[in-house]
Formats: sequence, C-alpha cells, structure tokens
Amino acid sequence: MAQASEPPASTIDPREAEHFGKLAADWWDPKGSSAMLHKLNPVRLKYLREQIDHHFGTDEHDRRPLDGRRVADVGCGAGLLAEPLARLGGQVTAVDAAEENIAAARTHAQGQGLEIDYRVGGVEGLDGPYALITSMEVVEHVADVPAFLAGLARALAPDGLLVMSTPNRTTMSRLLLVGAAEALGRIPKGTHDWDRFLTPDELTAALAEAGLEVTDTCGLAWDPLRGLHLGHDMSLNYLVTARRL
Repeated sequence: MAQASEPPASTIDPREAEHFGKLAADWWDPKGSSAMLHKLNPVRLKYLREQIDHHFGTDEHDRRPLDGRRVADVGCGAGLLAEPLARLGGQVTAVDAAEENIAAARTHAQGQGLEIDYRVGGVEGLDGPYALITSMEVVEHVADVPAFLAGLARALAPDGLLVMSTPNRTTMSRLLLVGAAEALGRIPKGTHDWDRFLTPDELTAALAEAGLEVTDTCGLAWDPLRGLHLGHDMSLNYLVTARRL
C-alpha cells in the first residue's frame, strides 16, 4: 500500500508574519503604516486588469471579467487586493501568515458586503486549481523561495495566470525603499531586507524551475512628476506575469 505523501513544509517566516501582523490595525488607513500600499494598489490593479483581459480574452469594459473563476491572493494582508478581485467577479480565496491581518480582512470585507474566503496560512494551504493567483510584495518575505514558487505552480490551473510584484535588488531600491522610505517613515522600519530582493532574471529563472513561464514583465517606478506608474524602469520594483509551461 502506497504511503501518503507528507505535506509540504511551511514557507512562512515567523518573524515576517509577526512584523506585518503588528500593522493590521491600521492597514485600511490610507494615511497609516500601509499608506504606500494604498498608493501602489491602483497601479498594480491597472496592470493586473490588462493581463486578465489579455490572457482570458475578456472585454476591457466588462466590470466582472473574473465571473465564474477561482482566484487566490497569497500574502493578502488585510485584503487591499482581495476585495477588488472579488468586485471583479472572482471567487476569491485569500491567505496570509498573520492572524491579525486575516481578522482585519474579514471584518472589512463583511462591512463591504463581500464574500471572500480568508485563511490564516501560506501557499501550502491553497486548494487549487485557481484560474488566477496573485502574490504582491510577498516573495521577498518567504522563508524558502523555490518551495514558495513551487506551491504557486501546484495551485495554478493548467491554463491559469500568475501575477506577482516584488522589489528589484538594485542600488536604487537600497537607497529609496530600504534607506529613504524607512528613514522618512513612509514604510515601517524593518519591512525590507535588501539582500532578499530578487532581480527579474533571478525570479524568471526560479519560476522556470517551478514549471512556470514568464510571459510579461513591467516596471513599477516612481518619479516626482508622475508619482508611481507602470513603465520600462524596473530598477525599483516590478511586476511579472507567468503561466504553466
């Protein structure tokens, strides 16, 4: 009789979970400790919508392009991205390592009349397949990057879409994200460890090892005139779209 395979080891870094759990109380405050995420969210959603329409062939004017599709948001925090995904029609499962974040997410979603399956845990708890998986600003915080990406690949449907964002490991990101942003209080101190950032080439190679093919990359840049915006400059932060090989 064949033995049951052991469940995959957790990719959660307890220190990271504790750090972000402490921010749960004001996660939804656009002027609070997560203010930068509130600024990032519309830009990320613009890119995400473009990739959804391109991949699934949906109309850009359709208000619910994810109707009938299972969606997972990994490392969801208090639900800043999970809620828009639900409004786009997705049947959303959202996971986060911090219990405090999930509690805040559930309370906020209830107040918005949204049904989202919030779960405490990591990528290992996903019960795919999912048509769409998002994981924004998460891979740089996990304990085991290859295992984390393998978990995303396992949960993704054969014709599914994966969209991620993460800081690039450059001099610019060290100066602005880790240095200036934390020193000026724009990001809580201790949020980032520059040595754990991945370059686009490193993430692309790691995704390939997990059986995923990168189909698009896009910079998430900032300048004084335009603020945060999508473009070719990936020196600070970038987004990646991938699918199963």
